[in-house]
Amino acid sequence: MTGALAPTKPLTAADRCDRCGAQAYVRAVLVGGGDLLFCAHHGRKYSEALRSNGADIQDETDKLTTTPASASDDER
Repeated sequence: MTGALAPTKPLTAADRCDRCGAQAYVRAVLVGGGDLLFCAHHGRKYSEALRSNGADIQDETDKLTTTPASASDDER
């Protein structure tokens, strides 16, 4: 996240991109209030323009490359 706005809650699988409806991984918190949600593709496309207009960007695209921990053999 950038800027000095209050932290926002993490994005979930229920959060959808405002442009295409895919799972959202980027939140742009607008200066005038409100926010926009974007998938990774649209987040990359619009983040710089939004940031230059003062939006605070919450980027969680690292979730796309993080491998969840799997259960050990003892837990199965």
